[in-house]
Amino acid sequence: MTAKIPLLIDTDPGVDDALALLVAFNDTAHDVIGLTIAAGNVGLQHTVRNALKLCEVAGRSEVPVFAGCAAPLLHPSPDAADVHGLDGFGDTGYTPAAHGAQAEHAALAILRLSHEYAGRLLLVTLGPLTNVAVALKLDPTLPQRVARLVVMGGAASAHGNLTPAAEFNVAFDPEAAHLVFQAFPQFDVADWEATLAHGLHHRRVEQWLAAPSPRAAFYETISRQTRLWSADRRGDHWHSADALAMALALHPDGATELVERPLAVELAGTLTRGATVTDWNRQTGRPDNARLLLRYDQARFEALVEAALAAA
Repeated sequence: MTAKIPLLIDTDPGVDDALALLVAFNDTAHDVIGLTIAAGNVGLQHTVRNALKLCEVAGRSEVPVFAGCAAPLLHPSPDAADVHGLDGFGDTGYTPAAHGAQAEHAALAILRLSHEYAGRLLLVTLGPLTNVAVALKLDPTLPQRVARLVVMGGAASAHGNLTPAAEFNVAFDPEAAHLVFQAFPQFDVADWEATLAHGLHHRRVEQWLAAPSPRAAFYETISRQTRLWSADRRGDHWHSADALAMALALHPDGATELVERPLAVELAGTLTRGATVTDWNRQTGRPDNARLLLRYDQARFEALVEAALAAA
């Protein structure tokens, strides 16, 4: 029997993150060994609370949740409460989970688990990279123990969603993303532009959310505000960046088009701070560090989401 792949998820729940976590919890080939939590979509007190509640709803309260960084490394950044709700879960007033977070800081948990699962660890980041950056400053050898890093972040051609040029996760803490992208010799990226190419039709999502499952019922409630916001601004399709990143992480064979290029983060630009700069023509001489997702099997992606929502 093949051992399950240990999966550590750094996240900032967030409605989008919640769907990705449900996809991860529903996967039989991976073992979610922890959730390390950062501020991002909303403040840390909410993202931790949301992670705990989602574990409870999914029947996975045994998964440890580690609170991490409450702010970017250097500069304040606006959150995404206008999209996700002030609490990050649609302001539904849900009853908090009965269990709490671990005492260990998320950055320390990342390092400890990287030793425990050295050479096997799949690290997936769904939010700002602050926790991973702090872990790297504490121990620069971290990348040597991570088998694979998958990042939801960036906009390969600078078509941003937080600013005209920058995607939210990277722009929230550009210095952290810069440190991570420099430290890891190779990582996989599901960026905002890939997300836009893999929209989910609102009517299909509504059908999935009608499944007789506690997960679907909870997700229908917390995602309602976000889906209405999306329908008003983006038309017929809803976009789940984190779920696409999780699909790439768990089922990389579903990717039908990938491209490897050098990827860096702009830290100082007046109009472009937080933008990811892809060296498409390899002009800088830097090594290819990012494997960028361009196309994923849409039917497979949708099947993973549907199955995760319908799971008992």
